[in-house]
Amino acid sequence: MDKDKIKEIVKQKFTEYLILKGCRKTPERYAVLEHVYSEAGHFNMDSLYESMNAKNFRVSKATLYNTMQLLLDCNLVQKHQFGKNLSHYERAYNNDYHNHLICLDCGLVEEYKDNDLKTYIQSKKIKKFTPIHYGLYIYGTCSKCAAKRKKRNKN
Repeated sequence: MDKDKIKEIVKQKFTEYLILKGCRKTPERYAVLEHVYSEAGHFNMDSLYESMNAKNFRVSKATLYNTMQLLLDCNLVQKHQFGKNLSHYERAYNNDYHNHLICLDCGLVEEYKDNDLKTYIQSKKIKKFTPIHYGLYIYGTCSKCAAKRKKRNKN
């Protein structure tokens, strides 16, 4: 599905959610949604704030946090806790299934796709439970940090 079609769909879903919850449909909220669905990958609140300001859209941090909570509540954004007490977010709608590789040394987060694992998980029947989404976090050491560690140990 092309990017513009996805943005149109998420805007409609967000509008329906705001109406359902009796929330105001402000330009700032839609600007945050637009920005989130224009960028790929993970982000945290500070990087979102800086990115929006760099594109000359001034929005307060309070508005960002409040809007992010609305986007989480209506399942348009997913929240991840990769460690170090910093929340990361990513688009949820039409986002390909993937897992995350997290380096414990430098904090690097990479997406990892494994169709065999996806097929296996989807084939499992869980009694009295219907999964909506799932993810796998694999913690370890990235190749750069492993090389640094190996070099330190040689000296």
